[in-house]
Amino acid sequence: MKSNRKVLMLPGDGIGPEVMRETKKVIDWFDKRKEVGFDLAEDLVGGASYDKYKTPLTDEVMDKALNADGVLFGAVGGPDYDNLPFSEKPERGLLRLRKELSLFANLRPAIVFDSLADASSLKKEIVSGLDIMILRELTGGIYFGEPRGINELSDGSKVGINTEVYSTNEIRRVGEVAFELSSKRRGLVHSVEKANVMESGLLWREEIQKLYEEKFKNLKLEHMYADNCAMQLVRDPHQFDVIVTTNLFGDLLSDISAQLTGSLGMLPSASLGELNENGVRKSLFEPVHGSAPDIAGQGKANPIAMILSFSMMLRYSLDRDEDANLVEKAVTKALEDGLRTADIMQPGKTLISTEQMGVEICNRLDQLAV
Repeated sequence: MKSNRKVLMLPGDGIGPEVMRETKKVIDWFDKRKEVGFDLAEDLVGGASYDKYKTPLTDEVMDKALNADGVLFGAVGGPDYDNLPFSEKPERGLLRLRKELSLFANLRPAIVFDSLADASSLKKEIVSGLDIMILRELTGGIYFGEPRGINELSDGSKVGINTEVYSTNEIRRVGEVAFELSSKRRGLVHSVEKANVMESGLLWREEIQKLYEEKFKNLKLEHMYADNCAMQLVRDPHQFDVIVTTNLFGDLLSDISAQLTGSLGMLPSASLGELNENGVRKSLFEPVHGSAPDIAGQGKANPIAMILSFSMMLRYSLDRDEDANLVEKAVTKALEDGLRTADIMQPGKTLISTEQMGVEICNRLDQLAV
């Protein structure tokens, strides 16, 4: 008997609705052909929510997210919302989801498909076969620390304040995820901070080291400063397996690792919370790319990152590793067959639209499932 999972789709703004439509085709394929089924709901977030409700995320949608087995998130933002108050900007909807779902671990894989190794801005021999995971702590650090704000001084000038704060629990729980991920990969964790100039970085290094010595001595741990890590990612990325780091540094390093692959349109991400009593984590899955309003509605967007985000949902939230592998194989086959959206177009390949890519990936699922 089919086991139905509750999935909330939040397409958002810009190209978000376009790439979500193609992902829904893949979900529908599984719904019809596999033993896992989906109860799908769709709602508004970001600018789309603000346009209708004057808030980037309503309480009703937040409740739906809290009761879902997983949330698929498209993208938010655009120039129409640049002048809104900070608390009403589209991005605040995503931050609220992350905070209230307690999504503390952000997984951002950087994988170079063999057929796209030439698309990277680095030499092919540097990136070919690359497979690394950036694990970013998501709910602490400077993006959430207090005090924060812009204060006016007595002389009329202003000062902007943000505070980097990390506790033992916040560091250890994301460290646990890093070591567990690495134990299923190549067994190497790089913990990244700035312990030489930041007390929060010093505590980070101490707590990760303690956790390693207590529970994960069968793996390998190395510590690295964030600025050196940025340099090493473009010099010799193959030295890394799992990189675990703070919210701010993870934001920066994951974009660097993304560029190694040649296109943000190819990269998924997963945000995970703590295990509940049933062994299930709250989770949200989204492409790394933004809302790209300059190409919205033109059929140019690459839906692969959104589709691979669904693959990560199958793997990390629904415990469906075989189905996740099937999606990834279908994407790989479409690329090997020379199909390309505009962002990854290469000489001699076939340029197709957003919608066509979704259809072709479903066709490869048909072929692989025989």
